[in-house]
Amino acid sequence: MDFQVVVLAGGTSNKLLPLVSKEVPKPLLPVANRPVLSYVLELLELSNLKKLIVVVEGEEEALHVGGWISGAYVDRLNVEVAAVPEDVGTAGAIRAIAHHLTAKDILVVSGDLVSDVPPGAIAAAHRRHDAVVTAMLCPAPVSGSSESGTSGGKDKTKKVGRHDLIGLDPTAQFLLYISTGAELGKDVRIQKSILRAVGQMEIRADLMDAHLYAFKRSVLLEVLDQKAKFHSLKQDVLPYLVRSQLRSEVLFNGTPQTEENGSEKVVSQSNEQMLSQILSNATHPTFHQQYELGRNGSTFAGRTHKCCVYIAESSKYCARLNSIQAYSDINRDVIGEASHLSGYSFSAHNNIIHPSAELGAKTTVGPHCMLGEGSQMSDKCSVKRSVIGRHCRIGANVKIVNSIVMNHVTIGDGCSIQGSVICSNVQLQERVVLKDCQIGAGYVVTAGSEYKGEVLARK
Repeated sequence: MDFQVVVLAGGTSNKLLPLVSKEVPKPLLPVANRPVLSYVLELLELSNLKKLIVVVEGEEEALHVGGWISGAYVDRLNVEVAAVPEDVGTAGAIRAIAHHLTAKDILVVSGDLVSDVPPGAIAAAHRRHDAVVTAMLCPAPVSGSSESGTSGGKDKTKKVGRHDLIGLDPTAQFLLYISTGAELGKDVRIQKSILRAVGQMEIRADLMDAHLYAFKRSVLLEVLDQKAKFHSLKQDVLPYLVRSQLRSEVLFNGTPQTEENGSEKVVSQSNEQMLSQILSNATHPTFHQQYELGRNGSTFAGRTHKCCVYIAESSKYCARLNSIQAYSDINRDVIGEASHLSGYSFSAHNNIIHPSAELGAKTTVGPHCMLGEGSQMSDKCSVKRSVIGRHCRIGANVKIVNSIVMNHVTIGDGCSIQGSVICSNVQLQERVVLKDCQIGAGYVVTAGSEYKGEVLARK
């Protein structure tokens, strides 16, 4: 399809501390005991998109990611790993690799996307509409956008749900308005000129921008070149393209009839009359066709560009690992309702216990659980809805519920772990009680300690 694919993998995101580090950057965070980046790479491979540029923030982080990719995907994918400075943002990451982009169209995918929506479907919609950008939208998580919230923290009930507010045309093919991270219940300001131009618009708060975009390369690079302060594709570039599609240079008697007035759009009288006449012709199915046709069906001496959407079916899975809450949710989903994404075959008990793992007497591992290679559990332990990594040593009478335990973790006798994330090489001494906690790599929790809603990490 002549698409170049760019995977924006990120680096050591502050939102994910203490789970991430230079040694374990975000792309290598384990989801069901495999790096989150593997889910995007295999999704692209299934769509026969095998030539990729993977962009990682930070030189050291890029070395770790490149090393893992070259081992895991040798002979399968053609991947170039590009390191960019930290905190350049998604727009800055594309600027930094612009000289590598040569194809007519660019597919930009977030490396933290876990989904079964085929990227090829977005690419096909983009080509079909000859759009400048096509964004994939999917049903938002029930609890609101996964960008809010921490892992079961103390203020869970107080958090205000933030959503993407998305305006669509009646056919739900064209993107007319987008406000990212908006608070529901607040007033939404929409320019009158947009409503005049489109006639009718549906505002949706139940859809999430999945950060999978098809861009026309020439337009994307032109915008990034002209708008040096643009930092984010989602928050800067996409809204700009959506706004400017209604400001394309419609000429009347040889002169542009639109002008800017602060943040509001002013449309001159003659243009308004033309637009209203066009909009009154209800036989045209989309506003873009209405906008491009003149009074007598002749084309305006100008151009308009199209911002399109591809809305994933509600039966598809789509989530982004962009918060600690999302990290916990996705791990639970991939060994639960979205187990088809895990790549593993589940046992008759609907769990995954590696053949090399050892279970003591009267130890139970429930459904929707995972026990990794070489891990050992002593007697009378209970594991429910949790992922346990490789080569962990777990003592007797340990209870683990709704938690993620990474690799090489030692857990002493009588510990209770609920709703928590335990990073690699952590040591929990006897009788530790953790609820809704995150424990950074290599941390030692002393015997008999009890913590609730805490982040514990080495300085």
